[in-house]
Amino acid sequence: MGFIPHTDADRRAMLEKIGVDSIKDLFDDIPSEKQYVEFRLPDPLSEMEVAWELNELASANAAANRLACFLGAGAYNHYVPSVVDYVLQRGEFYTAYTPYQPEISQGTLQAIFEYQSLICALTGMDVANASHYDGATSLAEAVIMAVNVQRGKRRSVILSPAIHPEYRQVVRTYVQGMDVNLLGDDDLSRDLTALQDLIDEDTAMLAVQNPSFFGQVEDLTTLAESCHARGTLLTVVTDPISLGMFTPPGEMGADIVVGEGQSLGGGLNFGGPYLGFFATRDMYVRRMAGRLAGETTDATGRRGYVLTLATREQHIRREKATSNICTNQGLMALAAAVYLSAVGQCGLRKIASLCYHKAHYAASQIDALDGYSVWQNKPFFKEFVVECPLPVEEINRYLLNEWDIIGGYDLGRTYAHLANHVLIAVTETNTREEIDDLTAALEEIAP
Repeated sequence: MGFIPHTDADRRAMLEKIGVDSIKDLFDDIPSEKQYVEFRLPDPLSEMEVAWELNELASANAAANRLACFLGAGAYNHYVPSVVDYVLQRGEFYTAYTPYQPEISQGTLQAIFEYQSLICALTGMDVANASHYDGATSLAEAVIMAVNVQRGKRRSVILSPAIHPEYRQVVRTYVQGMDVNLLGDDDLSRDLTALQDLIDEDTAMLAVQNPSFFGQVEDLTTLAESCHARGTLLTVVTDPISLGMFTPPGEMGADIVVGEGQSLGGGLNFGGPYLGFFATRDMYVRRMAGRLAGETTDATGRRGYVLTLATREQHIRREKATSNICTNQGLMALAAAVYLSAVGQCGLRKIASLCYHKAHYAASQIDALDGYSVWQNKPFFKEFVVECPLPVEEINRYLLNEWDIIGGYDLGRTYAHLANHVLIAVTETNTREEIDDLTAALEEIAP
């Protein structure tokens, strides 16, 4: 600890030591007119009055819980059961740190183990880790893992252009300097057939999103068989809510399944923290990045939980680590476990069904409007693409200012050939009245 002057003599000795006569001399380098700024502060307020003022300021935000929201594109306005926040705010979890010592971390480790088990059941895979930062990070780690599985002999990875554009950007950031060749999304119009044609003897992995960034759903069974016939791994980015009603990627032959778990009780939270889930096959578990909680028995035969296969991780064997990531989103993983446990299999199916049917009702209403055209060439889940008669930015401004509606995602921002196309998301939280208002507003602004 440094020296702390307690007396005047101590202070004088310290000033003499640094070569100044007074404390004031320490501020000589600051212009005099800047040294004593007059703060014109308002009169003091009571705690109650401060709360009123802050609430008034907060009410100016275009919050998803106050307005009708049709914006998705990776972050979705799903309902979060109250039990999720209740469990998260318990001190045992809210302030917990890394469970390095299993003997005092059994609750945290069991929660992680339950989360992993639920993700495996949801995705149809054998093993899941204790999560990554977000869906984009999970995909980037899948790319690195695929190259490691191939022992570096294959260095090309094919990315579908229908994967979330920000996920693809994160992957490119991750693999800088790793001699990994990323291809496939240089042509934004490529479909699965065109991507399949790119596979060669140097392809370590093909990554697709299902439902795609455009909300469309496809059967990946044939694609998986084609990848495996050529020694290529198939990674699927997926929306976990969709797995309440669609065949899980594991049953279609996926080798790695990743995605954003924000929908599973995470809330929108101004963009984070979010949850990247990651699941794979047993045969690849030693190449998988991230933490893994395992179930075992102690010396007396009682059930217990530990962090297992930790030698894969950066903080144990840095020079031989499978990845430089060794942190998980423990609190968000707990939220997902509580959410999935609370809604159960039937509840998740109902939530997915509500999203599906409400989205299709909205699509049918919008497609019937003059000047608007909904993509219907493939099945879709809770998001769909609408070609609009006006720039999306103009439409969204009108929706917000005149109807208190948060509009969809402007696809022209990231797909140049999709100017005037909007991605509309509908979840179980959108009422029929909100959908009808959206339809009326779009009809009203149409030229």
